[in-house]
Amino acid sequence: MAEYLASIFGTEKDKVNCSFYFKIGACRHGDRCSRLHNKPTFSQTIALLNIYRNPQNSAQSADGLTCAISDMEMQEHYDEFFEEVFTEMEEKYGEVEEMNVCDNLGDHLVGNVYVKFRYEEDAEKAVIDLNNRWFNGQPIHAELSPVTDFREACCRQYEMGECTRGGFCNFMHLKPISRELRRELYGRRRKGRHRSRSQSRERRSRSRDRGRGGGGGGGGGGGGGGGGGGGGGGGGGGGGGGRDRERRRSRDRERSGRF
Repeated sequence: MAEYLASIFGTEKDKVNCSFYFKIGACRHGDRCSRLHNKPTFSQTIALLNIYRNPQNSAQSADGLTCAISDMEMQEHYDEFFEEVFTEMEEKYGEVEEMNVCDNLGDHLVGNVYVKFRYEEDAEKAVIDLNNRWFNGQPIHAELSPVTDFREACCRQYEMGECTRGGFCNFMHLKPISRELRRELYGRRRKGRHRSRSQSRERRSRSRDRGRGGGGGGGGGGGGGGGGGGGGGGGGGGGGGGRDRERRRSRDRERSGRF
């Protein structure tokens, strides 16, 4: 019996636990759902509820007419939002493995942002801090999410352009970012990891060389140390450039008044 219950947990056959909340981290019935929403006590993923405001959903003039927004303007607006949130998560809380934004219209999914961190500790830290912060003039509602595999949470018909439910589908319709931004955000992390591994190998190599050098190589080692100091100076210059970029990004966020 216990094996059977474990095998159906979170599926449509489970009459006790909500399969939608288990797969998607959200349910259209909310607190009125007849099945249990088992909120995780630890997870790599957090959900920022209803934080993205799609201008196409609210672009109306004073006389009630819909204002036209071009596809290019829409993508630029979305890319700016995505980059701002992604960068804030990584700089303040820890490495982000994946971030997704729902393009659904249902109240339980509209504007939801899911951030999957590399470490559960970073996700927990982010939830605690974000619930005391505001974004775009609204308080942030953050919570740990059971979603770790977004393939299970996404609407496959939508990805194939065949979803008939439109924006009110109960599975995630994920809004894509531009290819350029994807390369910048995710490629930057891969380069950082490669650089970190290269630096680690160089340190190990230098350590082995010093071990082989023995006492007679002390003078040569000192000269090498001097060269290393020069390299350190160059690294400091690079660090200064990184700090300049961070200061510019911080000023941009202050001007935007969102975070």
